Amino acid sequence: MKALYRKYRPTKLTDVVGQEQVIKSLTESLERGKINHAYVFAGPRGTGKTSVARIFAHAVNKFDYQLEDDYLDIIEIDAASNNGVDNIRELREKAIIAPTKGEFKVYIIDEAHMLTKSAANALLKLLEEPPKHVIFIMATTEIDKIPITILSRTQVYNFSLAEPEVMLAHLAKIAKAENIQIDEGGLEVVRKRGGGSFRDSLSLLDQIATLSDGKITAETLEKALGVPSQEKIKDLLSSYQAGDSDAIQQSFKELLSSGLRAENIASELLSEIIAHPEPKNLPLLKSLPDVTSPFAEAKLLLALLEDSMGQKNIEKAPRVEPESNLAVKGVKSAENREAVRMSAEKRGETGEDSEAESKAGAETETSKKIAEVTNENLDIEIAETVEASNIESTETTDFNWQSFVDKVGALSASTAKPLEKSKYELKDETLHIYPDNSFSARILGSPKHTKLLNQALSGYNLKVHDAGTASTKPKDQTIVKISAIMGDVQEIDGETPF
Repeated sequence: MKALYRKYRPTKLTDVVGQEQVIKSLTESLERGKINHAYVFAGPRGTGKTSVARIFAHAVNKFDYQLEDDYLDIIEIDAASNNGVDNIRELREKAIIAPTKGEFKVYIIDEAHMLTKSAANALLKLLEEPPKHVIFIMATTEIDKIPITILSRTQVYNFSLAEPEVMLAHLAKIAKAENIQIDEGGLEVVRKRGGGSFRDSLSLLDQIATLSDGKITAETLEKALGVPSQEKIKDLLSSYQAGDSDAIQQSFKELLSSGLRAENIASELLSEIIAHPEPKNLPLLKSLPDVTSPFAEAKLLLALLEDSMGQKNIEKAPRVEPESNLAVKGVKSAENREAVRMSAEKRGETGEDSEAESKAGAETETSKKIAEVTNENLDIEIAETVEASNIESTETTDFNWQSFVDKVGALSASTAKPLEKSKYELKDETLHIYPDNSFSARILGSPKHTKLLNQALSGYNLKVHDAGTASTKPKDQTIVKISAIMGDVQEIDGETPF
């Protein structure tokens, strides 16, 4: 019995689903008899590149295409295993021989990006002066790896993943033809897991066809495939957005207890974020792709907890207006200026001279001038005015390193840059900073930058250490939370085990 993806592989261009523009162009070239000597079919796996190449190869020779046929004039080469210069030289020697039956000798080179540099150069010579009876069709999933010198001598067709509605209709049609009892929810799970690839989607449909005597549902597939439900994924993201570490740990523990793998959970989280890219979820995009073995569970939990803590602090921090970033001496805060303005209006009602109004106007002009200077050179302006700065503290009961770095960055990017790469430890109301190299240590330890750090720190003492002086790197407090679920996870010589 044939696999579904082979059984339903198209044999005519009109049977191809989801690549309308490509099929239209190829059909027109066949009708007009304008056949190029070389083509590149590029796109993700399972989108029909090789199938269309075979159909087109038969069509140019007017051969009747059957899946199991074998024409000597149609030669398929797997570049993954035949990628050397000797293979291409052999191809060149055989290419000059006239076709045996058809009008053209067609070479289909699959995974063409796997050709070595020398092999690609040998093929290039053949493309520059091809025999009139030879056509090359190169299929690739990584067109960026094919030399531009080859691409410039070919017609390039881009194949795309199937649109959701197209794939759903295709799966429903085949399920009905094969008498596979599956509801719409189940088909949606298959579509999502197939990722827009026809081959992968049909292979999955084939796999789950015997899962249940009754109708296959989304719940059935989620259990069988180890896929978390959409509701559980959404609940986990909601806890992440709220910065609720307890809820995150509980949801994570339940997902793992149900037999799901951390890699699958991370994959579903990625899909959900990409499908609905809310700003609060975007920081996770940097961490989730790294959730792989070993210690995939710990990596995923670490990403959720660390990023959610940062989100929580950002929400708590008050909005800082541009003028208060510098708070230069003589320039009051926005709230004070508003009070002055209201006082001036009140005086105006009683006929009194409004000295406050003139002061407020002067402050506005001064603020504009400060903004202009600041845009030109933020660090110079900060160095001149840091002693008079009046930034409000955004500290909460728990010290947050990222919030501290962000506050420093608002004052001076040149100070924040080496700070971002530094380690830290909060001990006895003193923040110990361990720069990662001597150059960073000199920057952060200089009087100018130390003043900035102290101003942003607010409430703690500060000590900047020389590079390499710490006997051990500071511990990551998030490990404590991971240990609650993963067991006794400890740092070893300052390094986490993942």
